[in-house]
Amino acid sequence: MAIPVRSLCLGLWGALLLLSYQTGRLDLLVRAIFQPWIAATGVALMLLAGLDLRWGRHGVRVPPTELWSWLIGGLVALAMMLVPPQPSFSDLAANRSMDQLPQEELSFVLPPAQRSLTDWVRLLLAQPDPALYNGEPVRISGFVLPVPGEPPRLARLLVRCCLADATPIGLPVRWPSSTPLPQADQWLAIEGVMGIETTGGQPHSVVLPSRITPIPRPARPFEA
Repeated sequence: MAIPVRSLCLGLWGALLLLSYQTGRLDLLVRAIFQPWIAATGVALMLLAGLDLRWGRHGVRVPPTELWSWLIGGLVALAMMLVPPQPSFSDLAANRSMDQLPQEELSFVLPPAQRSLTDWVRLLLAQPDPALYNGEPVRISGFVLPVPGEPPRLARLLVRCCLADATPIGLPVRWPSSTPLPQADQWLAIEGVMGIETTGGQPHSVVLPSRITPIPRPARPFEA
């Protein structure tokens, strides 16, 4: 292998991990607590690339399949450097169950106006009686998640490690009839109150917005 393809591939992957860490790309893929380990892996790959470049046996003939595997790996890393990740949270959530969030007993409940979307979902799972929250103020933010057969919900992704274990959670919203329904993946901040709606004879809580504001996607869009 006259051209040090293996060294270049290792170096490109190391550079990709470091670039993703420094530019905040990892915030779209992995929780912040795990990101330093990814950066450390990038440093390790860069060091391995340097060692391989210095002492690797690049003059030894290798099978074409191995050469192509290293070459393709390097090209993939280069492409990922040039094209930042743009994950569609609604597409990901559509392939995950919204029933995976375990019910838990809450030891402390925030005042209504301070509850995030995740706080509301956990509270409604722990104490599902909608009469308990009727009229309480709501200030939440999240992305628009289409739900088959229902109006879109405002949702978040709960992530323990990375997108691979993401669990979607959402709240039903009574969207204003005077405006079109929001688009999937659009990020919104909603202020309003919690109301009661009956579906199939069963009452449930629903967000009644008084103000809907489009917002940029947060730099760190996941919740734990």
